[in-house]
Amino acid sequence: MSHDKAGTPDRLAEYRGKRDPSRTPEPVPAGPPGVPTPTAGVFVVQEHHARRLHWDFRLERDGVLVSWALPKGVPEDPAVNHLAVHTEDHPLEYAGFQGEIPRGEYGAGPVTLWDQGTYEVLKWDEREVKVILHGSRLTGGYVLFATGGKNWMIHRERLPLPATLAPMLASSGSAPARGLDAWGVEFKWDGVRALAFIDTGRLRLVSRTGKDISATYPELAGMGHAVAHKQVLFDGEIVVLAGGRPDFEALQPRMHVSSPAAAARLAEQVPVTYLAFDVLQLDGRPLAGLPYAQRRELLESVMQNGSGWQCPPMFPGEDLDAVQAASVANGFEGVVIKRLDSAYEPGARSGSWRKLKNVLGQDVVVAGYKPGQGNRAGLIGSLLIGYYEAGAGGRRGLLYCGHVGTGFTDENLRMLTRLLEPLRRPDSPFDGPVPAEYARPAVWVEPRLVIEVVFDRWTRAGRMIAPAYQGLRDDKDPADVVRET
Repeated sequence: MSHDKAGTPDRLAEYRGKRDPSRTPEPVPAGPPGVPTPTAGVFVVQEHHARRLHWDFRLERDGVLVSWALPKGVPEDPAVNHLAVHTEDHPLEYAGFQGEIPRGEYGAGPVTLWDQGTYEVLKWDEREVKVILHGSRLTGGYVLFATGGKNWMIHRERLPLPATLAPMLASSGSAPARGLDAWGVEFKWDGVRALAFIDTGRLRLVSRTGKDISATYPELAGMGHAVAHKQVLFDGEIVVLAGGRPDFEALQPRMHVSSPAAAARLAEQVPVTYLAFDVLQLDGRPLAGLPYAQRRELLESVMQNGSGWQCPPMFPGEDLDAVQAASVANGFEGVVIKRLDSAYEPGARSGSWRKLKNVLGQDVVVAGYKPGQGNRAGLIGSLLIGYYEAGAGGRRGLLYCGHVGTGFTDENLRMLTRLLEPLRRPDSPFDGPVPAEYARPAVWVEPRLVIEVVFDRWTRAGRMIAPAYQGLRDDKDPADVVRET
């Protein structure tokens, strides 16, 4: 091995010895290796169509790119390891190389960047290299281990599923005036948002507020074994389908059940369906950073439709008008459009997802009620409702937006009366005035219940015209309720 002037072995000598800089576009630096990066190192994977197709896996280390050739590429399944042949170190400049290596030269053929990013070292010695990659295609833990001579193996580790995750939310808005080909369209499902954590056949359902609701929907437990992967994290909606349409009213009795016996009985009477519209982790590989279009492709390959779970369709953005017309004709709440290039943003209400409703709808917080009279004596007459809005200095106030006295069944009224009774308080929780005709007889309550209403329009004063009760939303945090439409 050659040495530099200081006597240090020249780690690029083998690389330079195989290449003629006058005949190849590859970088062939004359000087010593580069300066080691003091922070996170660079990794790159290059697809190389040489005599045999392979992928070159390179990790920056001590001023060079330590390199392995992977004949079968980077493994996706943690249960399957791939051969990794250790090759000569490459210069740091090679991390950005793409081009055609001429015929007759070492490694002749086209080279393209397949993925690149940074990585963290967990372990590095002469027999084992353990890293965490942060790329666009590759994320998570990988291990390379020596098996003899230049032969190594590469293994993808299975990261554990997170304990919980705040789902990404759609903002209210309108369709873009142009460029619909950059969007996908889905129906808006009127149900309970739920993340489905599947690990070695076991299913855990978690609501938008982080509550474990697995026992509430026992008929979905079989989804854990129906998915042909050991570990998956889905985002989706739990719905009751009646004639192919979501029926939120029919779902109401299912939402508040904690008794296993009652849940099993209701599962037979009013079965639910889980509609998976996104996949966020697969066999230890986090997917949130991938574009929505790529996640949809993975979702459709992973989700095996069953009697109680399915992957609902996604339509091209150019078909928006037709999909909206179909949603109206079939009594759907509306549609959601999603940018095909958008990443998943946990907990964010993002403009990359937009909900286009067929009717005006809003989640609101119950802050009080007027006692019922006549045939509603002893029950609720109407609910006093509001939403939170940021005020001066960032303070969030609860603003009155109307009262709702229609849309209830007798069962709804009895349930709401029972739930609101222990929440009574002596004064109004609203940060602002309430019309006297509603404030004087009002029974005030702690603002802990969220309901969904539909209505005709907003007034300039921020009040709803003709709101009607749709259902209780115990899957939503009152603090998250803001004006959306």
